[in-house]
Amino acid sequence: MSLEELFAGRNIDIDAMYTRMKGLMDAEGLEYGKRTHTYNSRLAQELGKWADEQSRRGNNYNAIHDALYRGYFVDGRNIGDEDTLVDIATNIGLPKDEVKAVLADRSHKNAVDADWAKSREYGVTGVPTFVAGGYSLVGAQPYEMLQQMMDQIKTSATESSP
Repeated sequence: MSLEELFAGRNIDIDAMYTRMKGLMDAEGLEYGKRTHTYNSRLAQELGKWADEQSRRGNNYNAIHDALYRGYFVDGRNIGDEDTLVDIATNIGLPKDEVKAVLADRSHKNAVDADWAKSREYGVTGVPTFVAGGYSLVGAQPYEMLQQMMDQIKTSATESSP
């Protein structure tokens, strides 16, 4: 779906939104491209969940997360498309046959469903959302905001200790 379609009738300035995000990303040293579309990331999430599982088993598949980030947020690729996901995964060395099987079988669908349920339980309304110690912080935030949240958690824990 184009961003114009996504935000139609919502009085959102897409260029201003991009400029704000680009500034935040630049400040953190992260690349960020000008996207024109949004894509359903469900299959990418399932692929990422599988990669996490493989990494816990000793295979270093964690690079998929950076590759998916780059594909979507830098290159504007459709991470809802199976062929695109296979291309992204195999370009970082993940086994093509395993990647294709994960996507075709939807073997990590239930695990992602559970993640989504937990997100709803926490009241997550946007991404990214950082949740820790009963606090949450929504959206791309500067490091200082994350540090402030962690300081609040530490203060709360100290105050509630006997």
